[in-house]
Amino acid sequence: MPLTENLSFAIDDPDDEDDASASTDAAQPFKNYITKAGEARLRAELLQLLDVERPIVVEAVHWAAKNGDRSENGDYIYGKKRLREIDRRLRFLTKRLAIATVVDTTANAGIDQVFFGATVTYTVVAGDDAGATITVQIVGVDEVQHELGQISWISPIAKAILKAHVGDEVRVQTPSGPQLLCIDDVQYLASDPVA
Repeated sequence: MPLTENLSFAIDDPDDEDDASASTDAAQPFKNYITKAGEARLRAELLQLLDVERPIVVEAVHWAAKNGDRSENGDYIYGKKRLREIDRRLRFLTKRLAIATVVDTTANAGIDQVFFGATVTYTVVAGDDAGATITVQIVGVDEVQHELGQISWISPIAKAILKAHVGDEVRVQTPSGPQLLCIDDVQYLASDPVA
């Protein structure tokens, strides 16, 4: 159910290019999995931009355009730039949400195997960070918030620990060298942040 099927953007500007990262061609190498919480967060951002921020900026640009010479009008120039940024983000969010596959991560509650959406605690057994205990949540590429301990399901660590069970040891190649990880705990939480 596309939220914004017939969005039309009023800006026709040669500087307005689509984000290269917004490519949704059939050549995409992986599915766009996303958690329910991540999808809700992206939809909320889309609606905030569409219903709140964009109308405010459009009104500011309209007001600034009435003030005469647009070539030296800072409000007009900044407003047009901000409008292009908003429109670019709206297109990106619309495209990504249209191809998103929402995964109910709570369906795996109670199992000790790592799948998409799992919150995993592991200990680094060997490597630069030996002895460190780390907790991460495996989420979709569009919803990653590193400050909350989230990692993309296509990241090297996530790929290494996917399908592992509690007690398993897995090897992962990191930029600082190989590491050996031991899976300590696997949980599937209803909410997405890991603190």
